[in-house]
Amino acid sequence: MTATPERRNLITDVAGLRVGNATDDTLRSGVTVLTADAPFTAGVHVMGGAPGTRETDLLAPDHVVQEVDALVLSGGSAFGLDAASGVAEGLRAAGRGFAVGAAKVPIVPAAILFDLLNGGRHDWSENPYKALGREAFDAAAPQFEIGSTGAGSGATTASFRGGLGSASAVLPDGATVGALVAVNALGSATVGDGPHFWAAPFEVGAEFGGLGPDPRGGDPIAAPTKLARHANTTLGIVATDAALSKTQCTRLATAAHDGFARALVPSHTLMDGDLVFAASTGARPAPDIAGQVLLGHAAACVVARAIARAIFAAQPAPDGMPPAWQSRFG
Repeated sequence: MTATPERRNLITDVAGLRVGNATDDTLRSGVTVLTADAPFTAGVHVMGGAPGTRETDLLAPDHVVQEVDALVLSGGSAFGLDAASGVAEGLRAAGRGFAVGAAKVPIVPAAILFDLLNGGRHDWSENPYKALGREAFDAAAPQFEIGSTGAGSGATTASFRGGLGSASAVLPDGATVGALVAVNALGSATVGDGPHFWAAPFEVGAEFGGLGPDPRGGDPIAAPTKLARHANTTLGIVATDAALSKTQCTRLATAAHDGFARALVPSHTLMDGDLVFAASTGARPAPDIAGQVLLGHAAACVVARAIARAIFAAQPAPDGMPPAWQSRFG
């Protein structure tokens, strides 16, 4: 398994995928959309105790819809679910969607994180997330920014400002796997009060500083949390060009959650809505059993790296938010 330094080190290293971000600095929130040149197979697995979702039931392997048109990650708690309506509007204008007679219905599963306590403005009379969803969809491209943008713009962790992260890798058989995460965890991505990331063993090159593991070791039981604020949830998407069924995508999403546990301490808590979508473009042959096992392991690795990259790339924080990692250690 190798990284792709000559490429983007983004989920869009899976050919055909595009990501768009929309950010509202007054809300201190935003939306991130993953879409593709054509519909793609998807699955989902939820391990947090406080999820907020839209159209995730249809991703069950035994349900009739086999492909989706986009996946949405949004801030805004339940208000953010309306971002999917803006994405669906953009897809419909592009002639995309599940055929229902003469109509086409875009399939847009979505998940939200809770960022309402970060000091942003919430006295609006009309839900702003639908427009942010459309803006993010219209901005979708192979190259996109990470850090304090999109769904990660208002995110926090117990120690530092959260953010949007991404990473990718190429497997020995040539398949690509990538991850996209919006990190708003109850726990911390760093060890104690220092700069070292829990994900350090999985770092490729110096993509989040090259500091290596904390020489002090760290005590994961004593890791800080932001439990008192109840403002949590890490959302992820893993994608591959290997051909997978809905069942196999669901298993890939399940395996990818290991990346949360490697990079965030604690993770999957009662007060997190931790969720991973998995997507397959099907451009490469289907893997055998051994290939599926390796793909799941690779997905967890790129998720862990993407989480650390989100914190590492976050910009200096406005008042009322935890400091950015770069402000203290950059």
